[in-house]
Amino acid sequence: MLTGRSRFLDDLHPPGLAHLAFVRSPYAHARVVSVSVPQGAPGLLAVLTARDLEGRARPLPIQVPEGADAADEPHPLLAAGDVRYAGQAVAAVVAESRALAEDAAELVEVEYEELDPIADPAASDLELLRWQRSGGDVDGAFASADMVAGGRYALPRLVAAPMETRGALAYHDPARDLLTLWCSSQDTHRPLRNLSHVLDVPAERLRVIVPDVGGAFGSKGPLAPEAAVAAVAAMDLGRPVKWAEDRYENFVASYQGRGMEADVELALDGDGRMLAVRARIRADLGAYLLPATAIPPHTAGMLMAGCYTLQAAEVSVTGVRTNKVPTGPYRGAGRPEAAYFLECAVDDAARALSLDPVELRRRNLIAEFPHRSPLGFTYDSGDYGRCLDLALELVEPGRAAGEHLIGTGVAMYVERAGGSFEAARAALAADGRLVIHSSTSPHGQGHDTTLAQIAAERLHVDPAAIVLEFGDSALVPGGTGTFGSRSVTVGGSAVARAVDELREQCLRAAARLLDAPQNEISWGEDGLTAGDGRTLRLSDLAAAGALEAVARFESELVFGSGAYAAVVEIERATGRLTVRRLAAVDDAGTIVNPLLAEGQVLGGAVQGLGECLSEEATYDEQAQPTSASFADYSLPTAAEVPPIAAAFVESPSPLNPLGAKGIGEGGTIGTPAAVSNAVADALGGRHVDPPFTEDKLWRAIHE
Repeated sequence: MLTGRSRFLDDLHPPGLAHLAFVRSPYAHARVVSVSVPQGAPGLLAVLTARDLEGRARPLPIQVPEGADAADEPHPLLAAGDVRYAGQAVAAVVAESRALAEDAAELVEVEYEELDPIADPAASDLELLRWQRSGGDVDGAFASADMVAGGRYALPRLVAAPMETRGALAYHDPARDLLTLWCSSQDTHRPLRNLSHVLDVPAERLRVIVPDVGGAFGSKGPLAPEAAVAAVAAMDLGRPVKWAEDRYENFVASYQGRGMEADVELALDGDGRMLAVRARIRADLGAYLLPATAIPPHTAGMLMAGCYTLQAAEVSVTGVRTNKVPTGPYRGAGRPEAAYFLECAVDDAARALSLDPVELRRRNLIAEFPHRSPLGFTYDSGDYGRCLDLALELVEPGRAAGEHLIGTGVAMYVERAGGSFEAARAALAADGRLVIHSSTSPHGQGHDTTLAQIAAERLHVDPAAIVLEFGDSALVPGGTGTFGSRSVTVGGSAVARAVDELREQCLRAAARLLDAPQNEISWGEDGLTAGDGRTLRLSDLAAAGALEAVARFESELVFGSGAYAAVVEIERATGRLTVRRLAAVDDAGTIVNPLLAEGQVLGGAVQGLGECLSEEATYDEQAQPTSASFADYSLPTAAEVPPIAAAFVESPSPLNPLGAKGIGEGGTIGTPAAVSNAVADALGGRHVDPPFTEDKLWRAIHE
């Protein structure tokens, strides 16, 4: 990538390529009366509407979490009957070039009958999701409590804003009846499954290829509706069709994250022991349910017991429909929400008890593992006290400074990772290198380095001798997908198993070729050596016969954790917030590559800071997006990033051969809660929800 040799989706230009553009609704809620298709526009090849897709393509499937009730409101590929958010695709235009497609799209005339939109989730009684779970004697705990503390806490909607926007390129080969879809995605598996469902064709007739990807942060998981339309257009035209999203489309049509609020109550006894938690979470899910829309609210609900020895918990989740683009997983996907809701309530409880927030946490941290939370998760390992101690060592509490209010905040978190399965195939190539096909797929995390390191350490060879191959459903073994901090835990464990099996095959083959006992064969960088010193190079071993191993690793959930601490400064006169220091301590089990792990933490922490400082996807009363460009949606720059001290605690998981847990999302989970608690500390205990704009904080100071 540094030398410019990477190939992203929009770098692909096969012969005969046609381009796809979309006609998008200017209204947040309207009935589609008619669609008039232009005739004779320059370069125009086809126009597709919902009518053209009838009987040929279904809406995207909905993933319903265990125990949840979800409405049958899937996202249509193109609007049929009505539009439910500004930016929803109504028609698709295919032309000889991107410019001609965009020009032709402007000639499509759509007659709308405008309807009243719902912008405020509090005003919506249209439920898309409902889930509830309880464990332990919640009523008894609250009845016996000496104090009940908590409050209402909210996190705004966010835009993932990857450097590379979404895109897809489709081509149908009639001779083989094979549809190939190149897409900027987090993996091949979910788009393949989704496309098989949408087109109602067997997966064997589909091939998904993921080229280099310029970031995703959760927003490129399931298949995009636009990608499915590109597939239909390619089959109709018999030539490749490409859609490359522009930045405006990414703001209005790519699903957004967060957008939840919660009422949280903590029951405590007089000594500050937490007895139970009760939470009611409300999520603004937008206009439809995309495949993974229901997942983040459910995850938030399941993690509401946090790192604490609570014996009882009761959580309900309600997801309502509004006339906005749907939500879905955004880095953390429910974990930051749970940590924010609970950790803000813990700080409010500490103030109500006149107890130091750190001390309150210490009295209630889980110390013995495995631990089953009252909501049903079983935490495999952890050292929560050590994480908290280390975070406090890395950040110095702030001191009052005249015209500035100073605050210090801490936050704990626990997150789920792993689960389901991944697979790997390891083979010895003719030149002696080891080629690994992994079902995981990188989009910025450094899988090439990490997985090569896992293989090289087990084989005692130079990592340069390891070749990783990803992202082609015709070549890589089947898997679940790259999301939720699961790549090393599950994908890495599959690589480890495949390499271990290949190593045994190589040892057996070398023993046969060298006519020596297998237990006398040693493995080194020069090859395999017998006890008498005779050496067989890996290339010689490969020439003697094909050696290949395939492994599948299935994982229970593993639970990473961490403690974050922040020091903030608020200018009294203006309300301007400056985050002075941030300490990030994460326990991801065994760390394979400390440099890449730290990079994940720093990147996640900066995204968490953006959520605190400025990021918010806003809408007006007519549900029109008012932050649909970087002029109005402000990402943090280097100037806003404070010194971040990152450290790791390693409590290996007993559930996989690497002892690994998740690291990719820790920064986004711990940062918002720690900064929010620091802001509340600076404001004398008054809670304010992010983003912490100057106007919001100035009013909080002067009110």
